[in-house]
Amino acid sequence: MANNREYLERLKLAVEHLHKCGAIHRATVPVHEVFQGKTVWKGYVEVFDLTGHPKAKRAYAWSHVDGKDDQDERFVAVLEIPPVESAQTAVKVAIVAKAKGKK
Repeated sequence: MANNREYLERLKLAVEHLHKCGAIHRATVPVHEVFQGKTVWKGYVEVFDLTGHPKAKRAYAWSHVDGKDDQDERFVAVLEIPPVESAQTAVKVAIVAKAKGKK
């Protein structure tokens, strides 16, 4: 799924919609996040260069199944604004935000 054109296009549109700017796919980065010896997230993060965003030049995005019977696809798009400086830190920030009950 990491380099699927349709998937990348859906992510690109999600980034553009969520952050109201242009997005150009640049790379796919594998991320394996471990907390207290256990895997809490493992997958691929897509890196997008942004155009027209007032604060960020890059975003990190991925999706996962969600909703009743895992029938929905939920997009996550994290801007490269400190403390986010890489795909790895984007995943960490998203995990912490979800744990705190934020969207």
